[in-house]
Amino acid sequence: MDGNDYDTERPDKRSGRPKGGKIDLPRPDYIKQAKEKAASYCAYQERTQQEVRDKLYALGLHQEEVEEVLTELILDNFINEERFAKSFARGKFNFNKWGRLKIRQTLKLKRLSDRCIEEGLNEIDDADYHQMIETLAEKKMTILDRSDVWATKNKTARYLIGKGFEAELVWNVVNDKLA
Repeated sequence: MDGNDYDTERPDKRSGRPKGGKIDLPRPDYIKQAKEKAASYCAYQERTQQEVRDKLYALGLHQEEVEEVLTELILDNFINEERFAKSFARGKFNFNKWGRLKIRQTLKLKRLSDRCIEEGLNEIDDADYHQMIETLAEKKMTILDRSDVWATKNKTARYLIGKGFEAELVWNVVNDKLA
């Protein structure tokens, strides 16, 4: 040990356990406790395999142990990437008002399969999607100075494209609103 306060080997003064959330038990008990922690982590909120894998590595498990725990969690239905993608897409669309492109990109960054991503995006109704673009466009246009129609269209379109909506749909709506 080099004497710094950041060593994960040195026990925490209050609990006596190693710092950094690592578990200090015999290996079989350690894996069992890690599985329980991971199950609790998944029960709190939908998680991807990669998020759980990162958590298990942070707990100090080795690759074979991580894969074993992941397999058990998948079999026990704590981890379901299709369910995660659907929940994520619905939430980001309804609450954050993201478009399909931004949702797709974020799910790719979370390392989900293309099939799961498509299943998640199918949760968004086309009519609701188009209505969301119109609603956001109207809201944005009300706060902009409408004296310069070209600037208003551009600012509105950039805003909606930045939220992840497809440029073609955005421009159709913007041109209809300011025709």
